[in-house]
Amino acid sequence: MARLVQKFGGTSVADVDRIKIVAQRVKREVDAGHEVIVVVSAMSGTTNQLVAWTNQTAELADPKEYDVVVASGEQVTAGLLAIALQAIGVPARSWMGWQIPLKTDEAHGKARIQNIDLAEITTATARGEVAVVAGFQGATEGRRVTTLGRGGSDTSAVALAAAFDAERCDIFTDVDGVYTTDPRIVARARKLDKITYEEMLEMASQGAKVLQTRSVEMAMNHRVRVQVLSSFVDRPGTMVVDEDEILEKQVVSGIAYSRDEAKITVAGVLDRPGVAAGIFGPLADAGINVDMIVQNVSRDGKATDMTFTVGKADITRAVKVLEANRDHVKYETILSSADVVKISVIGVGMRSHAGVAQKMFKTLADKGINIQVISTSEIKVAVLVGEEYLELALRALHSAYGLDAVEAAE
Repeated sequence: MARLVQKFGGTSVADVDRIKIVAQRVKREVDAGHEVIVVVSAMSGTTNQLVAWTNQTAELADPKEYDVVVASGEQVTAGLLAIALQAIGVPARSWMGWQIPLKTDEAHGKARIQNIDLAEITTATARGEVAVVAGFQGATEGRRVTTLGRGGSDTSAVALAAAFDAERCDIFTDVDGVYTTDPRIVARARKLDKITYEEMLEMASQGAKVLQTRSVEMAMNHRVRVQVLSSFVDRPGTMVVDEDEILEKQVVSGIAYSRDEAKITVAGVLDRPGVAAGIFGPLADAGINVDMIVQNVSRDGKATDMTFTVGKADITRAVKVLEANRDHVKYETILSSADVVKISVIGVGMRSHAGVAQKMFKTLADKGINIQVISTSEIKVAVLVGEEYLELALRALHSAYGLDAVEAAE
């Protein structure tokens, strides 16, 4: 007998028929003698509708009431799944975040979990009752409803698995695992049996949409074994585990990409101490995250061009912030472009193998693809290229690193 946490995303509980299918999946684990906590998202599209209604009601809604509204989607799903389980003979009870309680800070809309008291739920699961928990939500010390941010149900599930001392946290979604790259673009992409926390964290942060970044961070910190698998096919998915569980480490495990990047160049800046702080300080104060950074100093050493990336949604605001600080920074001009994409090659094997970056650069050069910005970490090399080269670059790199599935190539 094991303790399990199962999380079902919006597409898995999109309508009542799918909720009934989920109930059968949960029943299978209960019949095997396991203690089960189920975490559910809102039915597909529900949260977007709730957000739209809130925005229509008031342009700047009270964050506390905003959370009350948008958290209600998960409450509906939790109640329906509990009813579906009871209908097939499985004892079940729904739990809201405040009922557990799952305590958070007071940052409404993006709250962080501080403590989970699982005493009552543990008693219920020990007597064979399935706890169906509304994901994405918690409560402050003052018992006000909070939400964890979009994709927060993954975080709810991993946090509950850590508190529940679960053997595994199964994340059911509309894909059957983690792939070497996006199979919609690269037909030869293959599903990974296992991937390390660090690799999954890099892939999630670099654009892969399979798992939410905060949930991977939490899984890594608490060593929660996570399995990503499909609600629609009955086969094992991808295990996200500690590096020690993977005996033969690939040099490169996957290639991620992000279309949500924009490039800004602040040209002709006087090269003097404090110039970087003068550019990036105001951006930070405005809540704009900067990612890749490259500095090019002129031959005479008097001027420099500073190129960096921000989220595509922030490009207009970032340019305005820089223009407002022109007297302080003293630059010649600002150039911006949203027609770029970031491609990242990721793998823990990079730590012990040289030449990964060189192979990336040569492969792109051979295809006539110009690299605009480069950034690296211990297990990642990322480049910024023109958006029109995305598919060509992904396919070329996927083949160059030997990631193509053999059966697809035959």
